[in-house]
Amino acid sequence: MTTIGAMDYEFRTARPEDTPAMEALDGSFTTRTIFHVAATEDGFALQEIPVDPPLHKAFPAEDSDADDDGLAAEEDPNSRTFVAVGPDGCLAGFAAVSYAPWNRRLAIEDIEVAPAHRSQGLGRALMAHAVDFARERGAGHIWLEVTNINAPAIHAYRRMGFTFCGLDTTLYDGTPSSGEQALYMSMPCP
Repeated sequence: MTTIGAMDYEFRTARPEDTPAMEALDGSFTTRTIFHVAATEDGFALQEIPVDPPLHKAFPAEDSDADDDGLAAEEDPNSRTFVAVGPDGCLAGFAAVSYAPWNRRLAIEDIEVAPAHRSQGLGRALMAHAVDFARERGAGHIWLEVTNINAPAIHAYRRMGFTFCGLDTTLYDGTPSSGEQALYMSMPCP
């Protein structure tokens, strides 16, 4: 049991019975700013700009990265899903990660915290479990992808030590997120 703020959470590896709660978790966000991406001759430039009214984004169920049978990735020794369970016994958040030995990269495949549990350090605590797993595997760095409109997540990742390392302006083309750009962030494994 870990205490974050005024609430106690249990952190553990996901179990098959966690799958429905993980799939039902509200990963939406609301933001008053987004990161405008300008591709340049030498890379890209980001500028945080306000949006009015605030932008609300909900991810469609079909965009979920959860495995069809829930935790098939758990059979892979280089993949883990960590969950945070609140004092009420309900799933408060999760982080799914995978390690690639060829380049010693731990990828944060998905990290979500239920709205009622945000701004309490839960995302940071889940990321700490991912970092521990990265160390166990011998990762050299930790990597993730985030949409340019998810300013709250970008700010959180920066506070955790992630920096921008790449851009894909076409990753979301043909999806409900068309028009957004994928930003890649990484940090050395602490």
